[in-house]
Amino acid sequence: MRRPIIGISANNILDSGEMLHHLPISYTPDGYVKAVQKAGGLPLVLPVGTKDLAKDYISQVDKLILTGGQDVLPKFYKQTKTVQGNYSEARDHFELALLEEALLQKKPVFAVCRGMQLMNVFFGGDLKQELSSFTKILHMQDPVPREQPTHQLLTKGSSILQEIYGEKTSVNSFHNQALNRLSSNLTETALCPDGVIEAVENKKQRLLGVQWHPDFAFEAQPNEMRIFNYVVKKL
Repeated sequence: MRRPIIGISANNILDSGEMLHHLPISYTPDGYVKAVQKAGGLPLVLPVGTKDLAKDYISQVDKLILTGGQDVLPKFYKQTKTVQGNYSEARDHFELALLEEALLQKKPVFAVCRGMQLMNVFFGGDLKQELSSFTKILHMQDPVPREQPTHQLLTKGSSILQEIYGEKTSVNSFHNQALNRLSSNLTETALCPDGVIEAVENKKQRLLGVQWHPDFAFEAQPNEMRIFNYVVKKL
């Protein structure tokens, strides 16, 4: 049986000079690659490029993972910047094009952290640009080890997540921003106790987004491997 090909959106970084002489690097965190392989999929990393490449990239894959990373530029959800975040406009444009093509070609999408935020923006929702004034729960757990859960997750009965995680569990957290106004195209299916939206779905279009990082914890936390198994085999 052919392994499903899972497209994984990449990021860009400039080498510090210690190893690769300041070369620009296209990469994705290794957790996505290893988890997809372990689940029986064939990972295909999709480097940031121009929007016209999106159609051909998506035609080569069975499913798409939108990964974590920089903040989404506020101009994409009709706001001005109120915080000095880390942004990549080129990546925003490219991944919005990937998502559009995935929908046109009816390919499932699993969106993680920034990816879930971008998906909400794509469908007309917006974001909280900073969380400190909204909650006392720490949503950026660094330097706590990345595989360690730090806050509760409350799932809803209509969600596949309740089948995977149960009604209540704990997850890791590595985000400074969060969903604010949820798009009508998405349904919230898990929350943090402070009300921050932690997961969204659109079952008809086979879209699943999570705010935490299962890619950081799939080796240490069995449920996080189960979500990759679901994405690769069933989404």
